[in-house]
Amino acid sequence: MSIVADSASPHDGPTVYFDGMSNRRRIVSLVFADALEIREDGAAPVSWAYSDIRQTDGPAGMLRVSCLSAPPLARLEIRDEALAVELVSRCQRLGENRVGGGAVTKIVGWSVAASVSIVMLVWLALPFVADHLAPLVPQAFERRMGEASEVQIKAVFGDGACDRAAGLAAYNKLLKELREAAGLDTDVQSAVLATEIPNAFALPGGKVYLFSALLAKAENPDELAGVLAHELGHLRHRDNMRSMIYDGGASFLIGLLFGDVTGSGALIFASRSLVTASYSREAEQNADSVTIEVMHKLGRSPKPMGELLFRITGKEGGRNLSILAGHPLTEDRLQRMTAEDRRPSGPPLLTAEEWTALKGICDKPAKK
Repeated sequence: MSIVADSASPHDGPTVYFDGMSNRRRIVSLVFADALEIREDGAAPVSWAYSDIRQTDGPAGMLRVSCLSAPPLARLEIRDEALAVELVSRCQRLGENRVGGGAVTKIVGWSVAASVSIVMLVWLALPFVADHLAPLVPQAFERRMGEASEVQIKAVFGDGACDRAAGLAAYNKLLKELREAAGLDTDVQSAVLATEIPNAFALPGGKVYLFSALLAKAENPDELAGVLAHELGHLRHRDNMRSMIYDGGASFLIGLLFGDVTGSGALIFASRSLVTASYSREAEQNADSVTIEVMHKLGRSPKPMGELLFRITGKEGGRNLSILAGHPLTEDRLQRMTAEDRRPSGPPLLTAEEWTALKGICDKPAKK
């Protein structure tokens, strides 16, 4: 089939037209006049200015074009090579804004910009929001969040807590002294869980969990008291709420708005607490400051806490630490606690008998 330039006669060919208004596939013919005319039997011709025609991505062997002045979804699909060559020769701006050509660069650019925006949101906006929103969260909401998180804790460790009566009495006595010295005006609920993980952490709403493996490694009440005072410091500064807002992001904010505290926000916080028990370096240092304050108020030294942590972790400075490890190095904490060391001026936090009972809080009663 011959094509005559500037001819006003239609050229039949395997050309398909979509008008952008429906998904009907129309077989059309083209007329190359002052503008491209798209003709279909029984329908008024459609005119596309050559300067408005743009190429879009299509399969091999097909020229697919659209028109800036046509509906966004309108397109021509030309499979006849002669027709395609003729149209290309008349459309001087055919390749502008072509998807897969110059547009790919724009898409990549916008994608990179979006990624940078997300990173900036995570590293800058969320910490800012968390720092300013956490103090405003109502105590009732925080308690409900702690209860929801506690469900996740129990799902992992079970409902049972170490409850030998004498040990529990000694533990509650120690915790009461620490809470009062820390200036917390709300009751702190705490439990000792039997697990081989040497850890302790706080949940929103005044809940503290001590793991039996940490208790087993403590050699005296002052070592354990320092760790518990540290966790009370996180409660006093509401670091757990900041962590939850930061980690939960939008899902937490939606939960706060609609009162849903039993879903993803609680799961995120509980999971993070179990795996890393990690706060920001600043939050950890502030909680250490509470340890120093509380132990001094009780006439005891904070140094034993540093010794306990160093005994558990060993020297960390030479290790290839994860980039996510935000806590101060254990040796740095020991150095800080040593600098705050003082001779005991207050009575022992627990008697020898109470300490022995606390150490055996997880022991099973002897069978008679």
